[in-house]
This record gives sequence, C-alpha cells and structure tokens, in this order.
Amino acid sequence: MVGNRILRVDNVRKTVNYLKKNGLAGTFYAAAERVQEEKKADYRYRAPDAETLERQRQETADYPYLFSIVTPAYETKEAHLREMLASVQAQSYSRWELVIVDASAGDAVERTVRQVIHETGDLRIRYSRLAENKGIAENTNAGIALAGGDYIVLLDHDDFITPDALYEMACCVHRGRQEGCDPALLYSDEDKYDEGAQTFVFPNKKKKFNLDLILSNNYICHFMAVEAGLMKRLKLREDYDGAQDYDLVLRVVGSLWPDDVLAPETARIRHIPKVLYHWRSHRDSTALNTGSKTYAYEAGRRALADFCTGRGFRVQVEHSLHLGFYRIAYEPDLLGARRDVGMVGGRILDGKGRIFAGGYDEKGHCLYEGLPARFTGGSTHLAVLRQDCAAADIRCMRLRKELQPLFTEITGLPYREKSLLVKAGRKKQEIRIANVAGLSCDEAGYRKLSMALGEAVRREGYLVVWDPGITIQI
Repeated sequence: MVGNRILRVDNVRKTVNYLKKNGLAGTFYAAAERVQEEKKADYRYRAPDAETLERQRQETADYPYLFSIVTPAYETKEAHLREMLASVQAQSYSRWELVIVDASAGDAVERTVRQVIHETGDLRIRYSRLAENKGIAENTNAGIALAGGDYIVLLDHDDFITPDALYEMACCVHRGRQEGCDPALLYSDEDKYDEGAQTFVFPNKKKKFNLDLILSNNYICHFMAVEAGLMKRLKLREDYDGAQDYDLVLRVVGSLWPDDVLAPETARIRHIPKVLYHWRSHRDSTALNTGSKTYAYEAGRRALADFCTGRGFRVQVEHSLHLGFYRIAYEPDLLGARRDVGMVGGRILDGKGRIFAGGYDEKGHCLYEGLPARFTGGSTHLAVLRQDCAAADIRCMRLRKELQPLFTEITGLPYREKSLLVKAGRKKQEIRIANVAGLSCDEAGYRKLSMALGEAVRREGYLVVWDPGITIQI
C-alpha cells in the first residue's frame, strides 16, 4: 500500500487536468493505465546500512575527485533545509563542498545554515548571501562561480540525496578515467518523497543516454553532475528559467557533438542505474503538480528548438499531449533532416491493437511488447516517445539512401518502398516503409533479419530511431 495516498490525490488532480486538455477518450485510456501502474506499485527505498557505508568510505578514501554541490535557496522551509543539509553531511564519500547561494528576502535560511555549521563544525558547507534575486539560473550561476570542485552537482533546496549518492558518482568518474574517458555528465535514477505519508514513491528507473529520448523529454533530470570546466563555460541561461536543467543537458550534448562528427561522444555521458535522489512532493512542486510551473514546459520547448537550430535541423518543436514532453516535426522528414540517423522504424500492432513488433533492444526484445496502442507506457510516457534502439522491424522501417544496399545484402531483395495510408488518432496519414514483398518468414525470421540489419546500420555509425508515430497493423 506504499504511496497510495499520494497516488490517489495526484491521480484525481491529473485526471481533471487531462480531461480538460485531451477529451474523454484520451482521459479514459490514461486513467486505465494509471490504475494498472498503481496496482504494480510495490516500491521500497532502502538506504545502505552502516557497514556498507563504512566500506564505501574506506574504498574511496584516496579518490581525489572533489564534488561541488550547488544549491540556490529562496525562503526555504527550515525543516526541508535541515533535511537537505543532513543528507549531504551523511555522504559516505567525504570529498565534497556544499555551496548555498541564498536569494531570500529574510534571514531564516542564513540563520539555519550558520547554526548547522556551528553545531557540526563542518566547514565544507559554504554560505553566500546574494544581493538580489535574479532568478533560478542566475542565482545558480553565482554558486557555480564559487565552486572549486572537479564536478559540479545541482541539488534543489528542498530535496535531498541518498547517503551513497556521491560515492556512486565518484566510482563512476573513477571507472571512466580508468577506461581513458573522462565523464562529462553523470546522472542517476530518482524517486519522489511523499511528504505527508513520509514514504518514497514513483521510482524513475532511467535509460542509459539516448539522444532521441532526450530530444523528447528531459528524462535525465536529477541527480546530475557536470565536469566543472564544462559547467563553468556553459553556465545556466536565464532565458530558460524553469527548464534551465534541460537546456544545460542539451548544450552539454551539443558540446560533445563537433560539426565534423556524425554523432555525439555519448561515452562521456554516464548513467548510474540506482536511485540517488529524493524529489520532494508537495502541492506546489512540479514533482506532484505538473500544472504548477507551466511556464517551465514552454521554456523547455524553446530550449529544444534552440538545440535543433544550433544543429542545423529544420524543425518545428511542439508540445505533446503530456506536459514536459515534446514532439519534433522534421522538415522534410527525420532521415532528410538529420545525417546521424540511418534507419527510422515504427511499431506493429496485432489484431487486438497491441504492440507485438517494431523497435528492438540489444537482446532482440520488442520495445513495449503487449502494450495497447492507446497506452503511453505509464507516467514516463516512454511508449509514445521517439528513442534510439538497436533495430527496427524490416516490415515497418525506412533506410537512408547510402545504407539501402545493406538491405539487399541481408534480405536478398532490392530495396524498394511503398506508401500506406494509416490511422493517426482521428486523422489518417501517409507513411512510406520498405517493401518486403517476396520475403517469407515466421516471426522469429523477421526478427532475426531485423536485428542483423539494425546491427549493420549501427556498425556504419548511424542511429536507429524508433518512432511510435509510425504505426501499422498486421
């Protein structure tokens, strides 16, 4: 029954907002999916025990990496502030500094911080009073300027981190450097903290870095660290207040993508598959109430449009039906607009309208197999977002011209395309996909050929993009 109270309250609020925006049918399917998601909710966060934390301290005692945690504060509630401070001080990895930049009108934050420093004698906590409140981006930049670490970590003033958060970050940096690859950006999984019930809910288990997924939604979010030199050069941009973290991530990706290189240097973006960040849920937070900062979603759309313009993509960036999630309309199409994409594939539905083929992961598993076409994949909406994958089913895909000979090599057929008129919501749209007439395979055979073609495309250095907006039914 963990998180039932927050689930019920949040679901009612979301359902009302969703009904206003998406109508009765869309709301029905969204509500049905949330009910299924709630039934599966059986999450327990367990903090590392004292013995584990001590082992982590000893393991990393000689690590030289200093993490600067930057926290802009503004009229923070004392209880929240103290919990955030305590979570940093509880870290099993000891090489950190906490830079608090305070734009509050009153002195409550300063008094609390200085009291904690006095009580604990912990001089790793640094406090700076800002002369004026210039907004989240500029306030954070003031903290970035004061940071002296190798990596700069962003922590909201009313959230808190797990006691092994910096240990995991330090180990990730260490592994990267041993492999000869200095990480530029690190991020972890996260969950939400239900303040009323005092329980942890909604674990967000993220994917490793996925370019087209980050071009659909800021799934990276918390907990995030950026190499200090890169962070100090990029900083945050006040024009994107509310989506400043998303804008930062996109610009980090851009910095790892020189114009003369086909794809970004994604090996320098590291995912730590572990919950390290607790995002506090209260009525005014975006963690609970997605309508509380609608300006942030427009800022996110503008940040994404700016990234696309900077890469030379001819696009229109649109809000999707879900706040904070975006759809890029490429001109003329994705293959024509982006030279890094070699194959675009969609999803294939069975007679019951459920996904049974389409995009595949490295192990040959179908993405979102068995999910009804009208479902989105839960609160993260992954099943309706473009994303990179290992392969696309040859019955529902297209190849860029340079790679079309690979199709012939693998299938023995000449590469040809056909046009189909398919349903897209209430409308119909024309799509073009490869013509596989002449192939006679069972499902295992189609999947084997699809995986072979996807591997060949990726071996040439191109991405395979799965686009759920391309749908056929067999």
